[in-house]
Amino acid sequence: MAPGAPTLPPALPLLLLLLPPPPGVPPRAAGCPAACRCYSATVECGALRLRVVPPGIPPGTQTLFLQDNSIALLEPGALAPLAALRRLYLHNNSLRALEPGAFRAQPRLLELALTGNRLRGLRGGAFAGLAQLRVLYLAGNQLARLLDFTFLHLPRLQELHLQENSIELLEDQALAGLSSLALLDLSRNQLGTISREVLQPLASLQVLRLTENPWRCDCALHWLGAWIKEGGQRLLSSRDKKIMCAEPPRLALQSLLDVSSSSLICIPPSVHVEPLELTANPGEDLWVACQASGYPQPLVTWRKVPQPRDGRPRAQAQLEGGAPGLGGHATSDTGSGMLFLANITLAHAGRYECEASNAGGAARVPFRLLVNASREQPGRPPPPPPPAARPAGREPRPEEGSMAFRALGLATQTAVAAAIALLALTALLLAAMICRRRRRRKKARGPPGEGALFVNDYSDGPCTFAQLEELRDERGHAMFVIDRSKPLFAEGPATARAPPPAAREPHC
Repeated sequence: MAPGAPTLPPALPLLLLLLPPPPGVPPRAAGCPAACRCYSATVECGALRLRVVPPGIPPGTQTLFLQDNSIALLEPGALAPLAALRRLYLHNNSLRALEPGAFRAQPRLLELALTGNRLRGLRGGAFAGLAQLRVLYLAGNQLARLLDFTFLHLPRLQELHLQENSIELLEDQALAGLSSLALLDLSRNQLGTISREVLQPLASLQVLRLTENPWRCDCALHWLGAWIKEGGQRLLSSRDKKIMCAEPPRLALQSLLDVSSSSLICIPPSVHVEPLELTANPGEDLWVACQASGYPQPLVTWRKVPQPRDGRPRAQAQLEGGAPGLGGHATSDTGSGMLFLANITLAHAGRYECEASNAGGAARVPFRLLVNASREQPGRPPPPPPPAARPAGREPRPEEGSMAFRALGLATQTAVAAAIALLALTALLLAAMICRRRRRRKKARGPPGEGALFVNDYSDGPCTFAQLEELRDERGHAMFVIDRSKPLFAEGPATARAPPPAAREPHC
C-alpha cells in the first residue's frame, strides 16, 4: 500500500466481529471457508494468500474481509450467493479490472474498499447494482482517467476516495449522478486542470480535497480560483486551500488563490500542415504531420470531411484510432498529430482536416489527398502479349511492349533500348561500307591509290566481310584486299567444303 494512503481503523475488524447479529440472522452461519474465521454474520479471510474469492462463504454473511491477499480477478458469480452483504473489504489485493456488473448481486452493500489494488481504469457499469452504497475507497490504485458516467449507478454515495492515483483527466460528466456526495478526495494525483462542469453534479458536496496536484494555472483554471473566493472556501480546510501552481514557470510554487486573474492567460493554438495537397498512388502508405503550438499545449485531432453527392460537406468523422473502411488512423495527442493511411485506395481520396484546440480556442487546417487513378492497382500484372512466331531454338528478345520488358526497371529499359538501336545502326553502317567498296571495285583498275580495293584474280565467287584484310601502303593509306583463300564459313567436322569454282556464284 502506498505511504500516506488512508487505512481502515485497526480496531474496526474486531469491533465488527463483536457486533451482535441483526434481527433475523442466526448467531452463527452454517459452514465456513477453510482457513477463514467466521463469527456470526462476519467472515474474516485476510492475509491468506488467496487468489480467488474462497467458496463456501455462508449466504447470510454481511461483512466480508478479503484484504491483503493476491486476488487479481473477481470471477463471474463469485459474489452472487452473498446478497445480504453490507461491507466488503478487498483492499491490498491485485485487482487489475472490474467487470461490468461485478457487484450486481449486492444491492444492500454500504461500504466497498478497493484501496491499494492495480486498477488502471473503470469500465462503464462496474458499480451497477450498488444503489445503496455510501462509501467507496479507490485510493492508491493506478487510475489515469475517469470517463463520463463512471459513477452513474451510485445515487446515494456519500464519500469517494480517489487520492494517490495517477488521474490526469476527468471528463466533464465523470461524476454525473453523485448528487448525494459529501466528500470528494482528489489529492495527490496528476491533475493539471479541471472543468467547472465536473463539479456541477455535486449538489451536496461539503469537503473537497485538491492539493498536491501539478496544477497548470492558465485561463482554464480561472473559474476555480473565482469559485473558491466566492463561496467554495467552505469546502476546503486550511490545508486544502493550498492549491499550488506547477506551471507556467513564472507562476510555479504560487498559490492559485494568490494569483491575479490577469495572470491566468492562454495562447490560442496555431496549426501547420505541409504540404496542403498531395497525390499518392494506390497501394502506398502515407504519413502527414500536423504541428500545433499554443498554451496550454493544444490537443491535435485529424478528421475526414465526407463529401456527399450535392458537394456540400457533411458532419466530420473523427479519425482516432482508425478510419472504418479506410485503413487509416491518426494520433490524438498534444503538440503534434500524425495522419497515417495504409495501403491507399481510391476511397482515401478527399478532404481531411487537422484541428488543434486548447482552453484558448481552436484552429483548423485542411489537407487534400488525391489518388492517381490511372496507375494500375498493385498485385494485378498486365496481361501477357500474344506469342509471336519465331524460329525454333532461338530465344526471343524482349520487346518494349512485352511483359518481360515492363518487368525491368526504368534504367534497365533505357539501356536495353539504347543497345538495340546501336546494334541496328552498326549493321546499317557495315552494309553501306561493303556496298560502297563493291562499286569502287567495278571501276577501271589502275595503280593502287588511296583507299583502292585490290582483288586477287586467281579466284572468283562471292566476297564476305571476313575475306577483307586491311593493309596499309608505303604512305600509310588504308587498303582493303580480298583474300579468296579464306573460306566463306569456318570449316568444321560437320561443315561441307566449298563447291568447286565452276559452281560458285559470280564474284562481287
